[in-house]
Amino acid sequence: MRAARPGTSRAGLTLRVVREGAELAALSAEWADLYARSSAATPFQTYAWLSSWWRVYGTQGRLRVFLAHRDGRLVAAAPLRLEHRLGCRVLTPVGGAQSDFTDIVVDDSEGDAGLRELRAGLLAQPGWDVIDLPEARPGAAIRRLAEIWDGRAWTLPASTCLQLPGRPIEQVLAGLQGRRAQHVRAALRKLDALNLSVTAVEADRVRAATAELLRLHTMQWESRAINTQHTQPRFLDHLAGAAQALVAENHAALWEYRVDGRLLACDFSVIGKDFVGGYLYGVHPDLRARADLITMLLRTNLALTHRLGKPVLSMLRGAEPHKARWEAEAVVNRRVLLGRGTRAAAYAAMAGVRRSGGELLKRRCPRLARRISAWR
Repeated sequence: MRAARPGTSRAGLTLRVVREGAELAALSAEWADLYARSSAATPFQTYAWLSSWWRVYGTQGRLRVFLAHRDGRLVAAAPLRLEHRLGCRVLTPVGGAQSDFTDIVVDDSEGDAGLRELRAGLLAQPGWDVIDLPEARPGAAIRRLAEIWDGRAWTLPASTCLQLPGRPIEQVLAGLQGRRAQHVRAALRKLDALNLSVTAVEADRVRAATAELLRLHTMQWESRAINTQHTQPRFLDHLAGAAQALVAENHAALWEYRVDGRLLACDFSVIGKDFVGGYLYGVHPDLRARADLITMLLRTNLALTHRLGKPVLSMLRGAEPHKARWEAEAVVNRRVLLGRGTRAAAYAAMAGVRRSGGELLKRRCPRLARRISAWR
């Protein structure tokens, strides 16, 4: 195992870089302690999620996890990996496109002083031009770091997430208008007429239940465009491993839905510090034909959100019509770019082109457009 590079010490904060998966595997307890002290961190920054993702998707030699210690205690971590994009050395998040929220993890007690030291430590590290986190939610630590960044920093609009207040569905229903409220009431009556049972899956059964979830998810999207990532064996490997640990740590919940004893749906949700987030579900076509699925899933997850005292239920990335009809609040993530040098400015300019002029670029420079589309 190759050792981490020597640390860089600045005003009491020492930064080192983990480059090997074996070193990452040794951080479980220390990372969990830091996660508990970071109010901005989400389940996509837990050790369970990140270590599972790296085990399945990681490329040897590309890991770059920056660890900041003060007096021997881990106070900040930036879980990143190195990519080469358009002539730039780009640090992107461990967790990749499978993570709805991307961020660094910083101890709340560090405040802006700790962020400034972390900034100095990152800028002092060789081997990179741009840090690119594509899905930073409001309040994310990386957005706070961008505000005080010494080099060039840019933010761009990213995914829209719709969220509902963390109240039982009957209370949410009271805020809907006219036909929308009538539709939901009718959907609830149909659900009540089914012999439907909803069971929380215990940690020791999560792996098998996750396989069933993805089987049902594939059936659900049969003859329609599906995210092909969800059909790959390695996605099952990652999700099953991460979900088992997250459920055991109360950072996630997995539900099974049965009608007359027959398993017809599974739903996986993550549990954050201030939200519950619906991540992925799978439903058999037989149930899809008999029930309003979103109403069914929301009833369960809103009850969980309320019981845990979380302020919101997030439907995570995507503003699809079946979500929008709930008159949910739209919250927009930001893509955060932190750079240094002229290469970073060129990269950020291309990122802006990708966001605002993608269709024009496709028509005029299709080859370049294809290269840009492969960035994430």
